[in-house]
Amino acid sequence: MNKQELTAMVAEILGQMGLPEPMVKGSDYKPSNPGPEPKDNGFREGDFVPDVTALDLRKLYLQENAADKEGFARLKMKTPARLGSGRAGPRYKTLTMLRFRADHAAAQDAVFSQVAEDFAEKNGLIPLKTRCKDKEEYLTRPDLGRVLDEDSEKKLKSAVSSAPRVQIVVGDGLSSAAIGANAMDCMAAIKDGLKVRGIDTGKAVFIRYCRVGAGDAVGDVTGCELVCVLVGERPGLVTDKSMSAYITYKPHTGVSESARTVVSNIHAQGTPAVEAGAHIAELIETILRKKVSGVELHLEGAK
Repeated sequence: MNKQELTAMVAEILGQMGLPEPMVKGSDYKPSNPGPEPKDNGFREGDFVPDVTALDLRKLYLQENAADKEGFARLKMKTPARLGSGRAGPRYKTLTMLRFRADHAAAQDAVFSQVAEDFAEKNGLIPLKTRCKDKEEYLTRPDLGRVLDEDSEKKLKSAVSSAPRVQIVVGDGLSSAAIGANAMDCMAAIKDGLKVRGIDTGKAVFIRYCRVGAGDAVGDVTGCELVCVLVGERPGLVTDKSMSAYITYKPHTGVSESARTVVSNIHAQGTPAVEAGAHIAELIETILRKKVSGVELHLEGAK
């Protein structure tokens, strides 16, 4: 006798005894205390669902019955932090949860996706690669992302006839989306700013599977006086398109991390790419004049 036959036999016996049929797994659920009817959200089956990521977090205020909604809303315009999200009982509201999950998915996509194969060619950059063979190895072996592979070293040596004063490097880093959105506009502003100041730059390069330290490897090969690495930042829940610039005077393998000057949060909601580029050009001029970068540069400024 199988399970279904046994269940049917028990139900028949209970029926003959005048007892109600037991609730078994797979039967219809009948709540003893029905909950409140769901609110009408304005959408019907087949309607277009809007893109929640298009909503500005600074303007997304979901707190009900606020004591000073206008005042709090003004404060929210200063930050994209998830404030005033409201709640549904002890839980997040549906819109808050959907936006959180969408931003989390975008951050993951930014890390695992690749910069387009023709990115360097389309933008006139020298295409190079570190010793990482793929994205998985790049994420698990940061040391390999700081060293150029043999073919890239040879290519860079043949492309650079003399040591440039400033070498600009674009690296995919931990956010391919950040590079696509910001790198070329920022680099153009840097070059324009340096040209006005009479500072020449070498031919810019693009490094795939790039860590910040790859700029030191470029310094070893080119002998440049200064390297500026534009690299995708580790994405967060506010944006997946944030880029940083790491500026190092006299770059070489083994240089201290404290010797780098950093400009971070280069993205539409932070410092726009063109504005950041103008600031970076000014920083580069200062570093070249004082012949020091990183912590020592700030100590120089305090004198």
